[in-house]
Amino acid sequence: MSASGGTKAIIAAFLANLGIAITKFIAWAFSGSSSMLAEGVHSVADSGNQLLLLLGGRQARKKADAEHPFGYGRERYVYAFVVAIILFSVGGVFSIYEGIDKLTHPHPLENWWLPVLVLVIAICLESFSLRTAVKESNHVRGRQSWVQFVRRAKQPELPVVLLEDVAALCGLVFALIGVGLTVITGDNLWDGVGTIAIGTLLVLVAVILGVETKSLLVGEGANPDDHAKILAALNGHELVEAVIHMKTLYLGPDELLVAAKIAVPRATRAVEVAAAIDAIESAVRTAVPAARVIYLEPDIYVARGEHPSTDAIVIKSAD
Repeated sequence: MSASGGTKAIIAAFLANLGIAITKFIAWAFSGSSSMLAEGVHSVADSGNQLLLLLGGRQARKKADAEHPFGYGRERYVYAFVVAIILFSVGGVFSIYEGIDKLTHPHPLENWWLPVLVLVIAICLESFSLRTAVKESNHVRGRQSWVQFVRRAKQPELPVVLLEDVAALCGLVFALIGVGLTVITGDNLWDGVGTIAIGTLLVLVAVILGVETKSLLVGEGANPDDHAKILAALNGHELVEAVIHMKTLYLGPDELLVAAKIAVPRATRAVEVAAAIDAIESAVRTAVPAARVIYLEPDIYVARGEHPSTDAIVIKSAD
C-alpha cells in the first residue's frame, strides 16, 4: 500500500465522521433518540481513531537510533491496536450501556423526522468514505478476497478504515430501523434495541481488529507468495547449493527482515562468497521490494549421513 493511498482513505474517513458526529449530536439533542446518541459517540470515536492512525504513520517514519536499531515501523501496529481498544470501550460498550438504559428508562421520541433525516445524510457520507477506502484497497488487494485482505494485510490503516466504515454503515442502518420502528409502532423499545445492536456490532469489529493487529505486533513473516519469491532468488545464484534455513519477519508494514543460512561449495574463496551475497541481496530486493534488511550466513552443508550432529533442513527450489 502506498502511504498516500492510506492517508487519503484516513482523511476521507475523518472528515466524514467529524461532520456526521456533529449532525448526530444535534439530532439527539432535539429528539432524545438513544440510537442517535450512540451513533454520535461512535462517530467521535471513529474520528479520534483516524487521528491516531495518522499519528502512528508519522511516528513510524522516525529514523532508527541506538535504542531502536530496526526503526519505529511497528508504531503503526501499536496505534492500530489502540484504535481497536477505543472502538471497543468508547463505541461498543457505551452504546450497549445506553441501549440498556433506554430499555429500563424509556422516554418518548420527539421530532422523529430529524434523526431520520440525519441518518439518511450520514449513510450517504459514510458511503463516500467507504468508497474511498475500497478504491484505495483495490490498488493493493490483488486477487485476494476481502476477508483475506483484512487478515493478511501488513499495513493496518486500510483494513482498519474498511472495517470501521462497514461497521458505521451497518450501525446507521440499525439506528434507522430502530428509529423507524419506534415511529411506526409508537414503542420506544425499538430505539433501545437498535442502540444495543449498534454496540454489539462495534464490539465484534473491535475484537476482529484486536486479533489481527495483535498478530502483527507479535510478529508475522512473509506471506507464502513472497516466501517463495525470496527462496527462488536465493536458490537462483550459481554458488548456492541449498538454503539450509530461512526466517522472515516484518519490522514494519513496509520493511521485511530476511535471515538465511546458505550452503556454498567447500572450495569457494571469501571474495567470491562476498560477491555472491551482494548479488543475492540485490536479487531478493528485486523479487520482494519490502525485503530491505537481509542477513545471509554462508555455510558448508553436511549431509546427515556424513555428520550425525548436523540437523539442517534443506529447502530446495522447485526446479
